[in-house]
Amino acid sequence: MNITGIITAIVIGAIIGALGRVLLPGRQPIGVIMTVIVGIIAALIGTAIAQKVGVATTNGIDWIELVFQIGLAMIGVAAVAALRARRKHRHVER
Repeated sequence: MNITGIITAIVIGAIIGALGRVLLPGRQPIGVIMTVIVGIIAALIGTAIAQKVGVATTNGIDWIELVFQIGLAMIGVAAVAALRARRKHRHVER
């Protein structure tokens, strides 16, 4: 992967992660970097799932693929937020 591919993955990951975070109700205590990481992972897995179920690749925006990616980002952000809250709660009890 070249530098352009890495930068593109970071930008798309940031957008997907941010959309997933915005669409998720409530407040999520995770930082920007973790949001981008979750977004990158969600974008990669969402693309793979879309290809597996037969979503055609087009020249424009692949809306169905985008829905998969944002949905996975929402799940990822919720999971990371829950783990952080759980870890914080467990730390306070000690």
